[in-house]
Amino acid sequence: MNIFDRYIFKNLFIATFFIAVTLAVVIFLTQSLRFLELVIESGASSGAFWVLTLLALPRFFEIILPLSLMAATLFIYNRMTSDSELVVVRATGYAPFALARPALMLSMMAALFLLAVTLWVAPKSISMMQEKREMIKAQFSTLLFREGVFNKVGNGLTVYVRARGQDGALSGLMIHDSRDPKVPPSTILAQRGALVSTAQGYQVVVYEGSRQEYDSDKGVLKRLDFNRYTIDLPESDPVRQRWAEPDERTIGELLNPDRQVKRDLESIRDFQVEVHRRVVSPLLAVVFTLIACAFLLIGPVGRRGQTQRIVMAAVSVVVIQGLYIAAYNMARQSNAGLVFMYMLVLLPMGTCIFALSGVSDAWRRRFLYQWRRGAV
Repeated sequence: MNIFDRYIFKNLFIATFFIAVTLAVVIFLTQSLRFLELVIESGASSGAFWVLTLLALPRFFEIILPLSLMAATLFIYNRMTSDSELVVVRATGYAPFALARPALMLSMMAALFLLAVTLWVAPKSISMMQEKREMIKAQFSTLLFREGVFNKVGNGLTVYVRARGQDGALSGLMIHDSRDPKVPPSTILAQRGALVSTAQGYQVVVYEGSRQEYDSDKGVLKRLDFNRYTIDLPESDPVRQRWAEPDERTIGELLNPDRQVKRDLESIRDFQVEVHRRVVSPLLAVVFTLIACAFLLIGPVGRRGQTQRIVMAAVSVVVIQGLYIAAYNMARQSNAGLVFMYMLVLLPMGTCIFALSGVSDAWRRRFLYQWRRGAV
């Protein structure tokens, strides 16, 4: 790699890194809203919130990185053209493909990185995120007391809360307890209460209320007024076993499903499509970069800037990305979708490489020469 290639490569890497970090932060903020309500209402720690949000991020790399590479390529090459740097370099004999070589090298490195992410890192992170969510729901299911709703906590225990304060205080409580079949059901009414944690588990402590119990044998309603009363909450439900979705499985698990599980056998098609997607998606980083290079490096340089070329490159990328998503959804139903997926990657890649190479210049010169001879 010569000095000029290193110069372009360094600028492309810095721009790509900056754009990728910016997009990752935006996605991080949007994804955090998914878990904010769960963490706040369940009383989980802030660490659980950050873990869930970070685990949701890797699967977006296959979208973030190709778009970041495309945007960085458009920005760097357009800036170098505006500063007349590319004009000078072209005058020394650099062909379009030689100018695009640093961007192509960076995109291939990004494709290899994305291949590792899609094959192993992203599915592992999604699987861990889902397990963490289920664990939080199971561990704190007894704490999800919603206002104005009869909350069923375990078997035989129902809690109603009129309002919840910001400090966790509960007001207007009604608790119906029928957990012990040997004891008549009881209903507790209290003006206020609080949820506390002890060494034995969680408890609801209520104040200024009454406990009512109906004795069906004697036909008598018993009532006990109290200033303070404690109700033990049941232990959290065990974490249920989940069936792992295709996007939660590593490449080895997709290629070797459990034939003893009925749902795995029914989802063989989905597993196969997911394998193809993980192989093809990283190549979009190379495709988007080549499209940006082809639009900016081929043809004469105009004095009015390259806004039109930049817009055309961006529109082409958006169209290919949209068609790729449609092809992936189509592939779940027929093999035509799989063929379409590969065509959307290989055809633009081959076309851009041919356009950037010297072969296309020779063909173009030969065509113009023959056209002028015919005109004469």
